[in-house]
Amino acid sequence: MTAPTWQYQLLFDGDCPLCRREVNVLRRRDRGQGRIDFVDIASPDYDPSAHADISFEQAMGRIHAIAADGTILQDMEVFRRLYQAVGLGWIYAPTEWPLIRPLVDRLYAFWAAIRLPLTGRPSLDSLAEQRRCTGDRCRR
Repeated sequence: MTAPTWQYQLLFDGDCPLCRREVNVLRRRDRGQGRIDFVDIASPDYDPSAHADISFEQAMGRIHAIAADGTILQDMEVFRRLYQAVGLGWIYAPTEWPLIRPLVDRLYAFWAAIRLPLTGRPSLDSLAEQRRCTGDRCRR
């Protein structure tokens, strides 16, 4: 097995307009250098076994990234690390300050909880059910 060429693998919701905007910023800043491998979890081809066994439901519930060493990152730490990787670490640096970090981390948790309805999407349960079901057949 060969080592990955990327520093981070970002699991993002390609059906979320706000997520796509964030990914586009990171892609532009990466400038094709491959520091970030972008994985669209909304794609029917998304395979958890190829991505640290992070299920569709887990990935949709909160943002995840996988570091090249296999470390799984979640929530605000994903943004801190990815923006640092593309030379924009200063944007998220204040979110590491001791007095600000807990507040920002709670705000992200709140955002993650309302992201789907705020963007006019079905609930996570509905999306997961749609993903399991094809035609008259449902995977359990």
